[in-house]
Amino acid sequence: MNVLLLASVLFLGLLMIPFGLPGTWILAAAALGYSILVPGTIGLFTVLVVTALAIVAEVIEFTLTAKYTRKYGGSRRASWGAVIGGMVGAIMGVPVPIVGSVVGAFVGAFVGAFVFEMSGGSGGGTSTRVATGALIGRVLAAAMKVGIGVGMAAWILLAAMV
Repeated sequence: MNVLLLASVLFLGLLMIPFGLPGTWILAAAALGYSILVPGTIGLFTVLVVTALAIVAEVIEFTLTAKYTRKYGGSRRASWGAVIGGMVGAIMGVPVPIVGSVVGAFVGAFVGAFVFEMSGGSGGGTSTRVATGALIGRVLAAAMKVGIGVGMAAWILLAAMV
C-alpha cells in the first residue's frame, strides 16, 4: 500500500514536469518523505542522488535554452530574454487548462529572445533566427527534464521496493 501511494505521488510529479511546474522537486521530496515515513526502504544515498538530479535538471532547463539561443547567433541579451521569456510565458499560461504553461514557456522563450535581440539592434531576420534557436533549446530542455524525471522516479521506486 505504501509503495502504491509513493508511485501515485511520483506519477503526479512526472506529470508536472512538462508544464513547467516543480515536478523534479516533488520527486525528490517524495523520496525523502518515504525514507522518513517508511524507515529502511529508501536510503540516504538515493535521496542525495535524486536531489542532485533535480538540481541538474533545473540547470539543464535554463542553460540549454540560452545555449541554443547563442548557437543560432543570438547575443547574451537574447539568451537572457529567452530564459526570462520562458519563465514569464509559463506563468502567464497557467490560466489555460492542461497545456497553457507548456505553450506559454515555448512562446515566451521565442518572444523573449526575439524582443531582446531586436532591442540590441539586430534586424527582423536575425532576431527570428535567434528566437527559433531559443524555441528549439526550450523544447529540448523540457524533453531532457522529463527524461531525468523518469529516471528519478524509476530509481526511487526500485529503491522503495528492494
